[in-house]
Amino acid sequence: MGAQGRVVAVCSASAKGEKKRPVAVGVMEVGRGLAGDAHAGSERQVSLLALESIEEIRQLGLEVSPGDFAENLTTERLTLHLLPLGTRLRVGESVVLEITQIGKECHARCAIFDQVGTCVMPTQGVFARVVRGGEVRAGDPIEVAGQAAGLSSRSAPGQMRVAVLVVSDRAARGERPDATGPHLCELIGSKGAAVTGVKVVPDEKEQIAAALRDWCDRVDVILTAGGTGLADRDVTPEATACVIERTVPGIGEAMRAAGLRSTPHAMLSRGIAGVRGRTLIINLPGSPRGAAESLEAVWAALPHAVALLTGPVGDGEHAARSREGAA
Repeated sequence: MGAQGRVVAVCSASAKGEKKRPVAVGVMEVGRGLAGDAHAGSERQVSLLALESIEEIRQLGLEVSPGDFAENLTTERLTLHLLPLGTRLRVGESVVLEITQIGKECHARCAIFDQVGTCVMPTQGVFARVVRGGEVRAGDPIEVAGQAAGLSSRSAPGQMRVAVLVVSDRAARGERPDATGPHLCELIGSKGAAVTGVKVVPDEKEQIAAALRDWCDRVDVILTAGGTGLADRDVTPEATACVIERTVPGIGEAMRAAGLRSTPHAMLSRGIAGVRGRTLIINLPGSPRGAAESLEAVWAALPHAVALLTGPVGDGEHAARSREGAA
């Protein structure tokens, strides 16, 4: 049994933009989130915020309550935002959640920010997917129940650190769940690397570029998924080109060559690869299958590429490194 806290409130709203209100009983549905909540079925299925984080705003003179930050579960005695990605939380008798995101970008200032000049949700809000469903109530225990395979907030010495950036308008708007990110995380973890960051952004050039710059030099490899085709809003290669300092054309060539064995449509992928600082950035297709096939095609070369970027190479192995991963 891991660290344990308590659910203070279960909150729901029938429409996006509405304040969430406490409910007596919430039902968590696998793959969707809190039944009846406007954000159920989105990429961020369930939102959580610690009461201790809400207290920070109260100390600034604003009277706020559970649900005011649009969180589904308000908890106490558990420092949620310091838990690693992939942490599994057991809630009540049966529910299991898995942390998929820490914090979120706010595209517009909320009323709380306007009043006190700060907000805790962008840095201390936690988002999770429902692994096992069931009922949740205020007063239920919530405890750390383990770690999902393939996800870690830190890397072991010498372990390759990988971040995954999913580029999708629909997933970013919550219109469909993201399947590619979790699929890539499982594949990366099975190969012994550490996934130290996962994020979903819309097909907006500046947002993609900003996410890439934020991760560079904090991870070894950034994998983008999506936005590499011919549609007007497929701008991932252009965003990547704005960020990288040197191209690595052989990676894109290898992925397209591998893809052509499955479909002639692979030649339409415009994905590129390049280096910024000590980080290698690779554009993958957006579908789970296409992303996995492309990554498999180049994975064998990545440890050597990372070793060249991050330090001296000896006998074909990484130089030992002991650096913090990106959350």
